[in-house]
Amino acid sequence: QVQVVESGGGLVQAGGSLRLSCAASGAVRRINTMAWYRQAPGKQRELVADITSGANTNYADSVKGRFTISRDNAKNTVYLQMNSLKPEDTGVYYCYVNNLASDHWGQGTQVIVSS
Repeated sequence: QVQVVESGGGLVQAGGSLRLSCAASGAVRRINTMAWYRQAPGKQRELVADITSGANTNYADSVKGRFTISRDNAKNTVYLQMNSLKPEDTGVYYCYVNNLASDHWGQGTQVIVSS
């Protein structure tokens, strides 16, 4: 079993910053892609950013230039630095980990951006 645990969500004013962390543990063998998704109220879950084991990154257009994804392979951890937050960034942020071609999800962490 692989456990995926997110942390770092919270309430922040528009224009502020938050840093999310996600650690994978347990039966971790070889982690490929790690990613952050989010789900706003009443909307489908969407990809925010992902990063490969070789540190290639991909971002949703809505967060380009504001969010930065990074990872620490030694710690099986992925981060999401979120700057210049907007109310439309509000949602539950989920961490995704691909380990040996199996998908694993965290429970999610709430991010609320007030205007």
